[in-house]
Amino acid sequence: MSLPAKRVFITGASSGIGAALAREYAARGATLGLLGRRRDALDQLRQSLPDSSRHQVYAVDVLDRAALASAAHDFIAVNGGADIVIACAGISQGTLTEQADDLAVFDAVFATNVNATVATFAPFIAPMRTQSSPCRLVGIGSVAGIRGMRGAGAYCASKAALHSYCEALRVELRPSNIRVVTIAPGYIDTPMTRANRFPMPFLMPPERFATRAVAAIARGDSYRVLPWQMGVVAKLLRLMPNALFDRLFARAPTKPRREQP
Repeated sequence: MSLPAKRVFITGASSGIGAALAREYAARGATLGLLGRRRDALDQLRQSLPDSSRHQVYAVDVLDRAALASAAHDFIAVNGGADIVIACAGISQGTLTEQADDLAVFDAVFATNVNATVATFAPFIAPMRTQSSPCRLVGIGSVAGIRGMRGAGAYCASKAALHSYCEALRVELRPSNIRVVTIAPGYIDTPMTRANRFPMPFLMPPERFATRAVAAIARGDSYRVLPWQMGVVAKLLRLMPNALFDRLFARAPTKPRREQP
């Protein structure tokens, strides 16, 4: 069942994919809840949107569960509910298991990419169940969650966990009016990917990604890789025998690792 855009709550909205989705939904007439850590960036985004006064801004770190829940409840109270919730907040950083300092990085990546997604969805489920119209919970995964890549253990593992979590939640909520959608981006031209020091095939502008993601969300697709070419690559990687995969990617370039103070 296709879902028109009405009331949309987006975390990680201050930049990148989150901001692109906000612009796409605002252009379609939706009322938005924009949540992110940077108040100045959120205010700037809101002012750039059509009918800016109807959108709510929440300067909140998704790791602050109480503040996140408070923002969710406020959005529901102001707008009489939510139709689409997109957990878009995420971080990526190169990691090496042999580096003791990187244990803290693993904790931060999982806390932001996985646990904060759970905390984002949780306050909305009970109110959504009472709505007569269809609703969507959207997790932003990654093709990086398909196979583990060297130097990216934290990010790949967190996105694999996110995919599995969204699948479990999708099955749990199937009897309800709530559909869970997993969007797995390939390389999207955002501040996160601009730190990469290696070729990024099928690099997609965030505006094009947002248009296609919004269509997938409206349809209620259970799982969608964007762009589609990366979906083909992901399937081939998943089917590749471990011995061949290990040989091919043992010397693949890695994301920069941030030295700890």
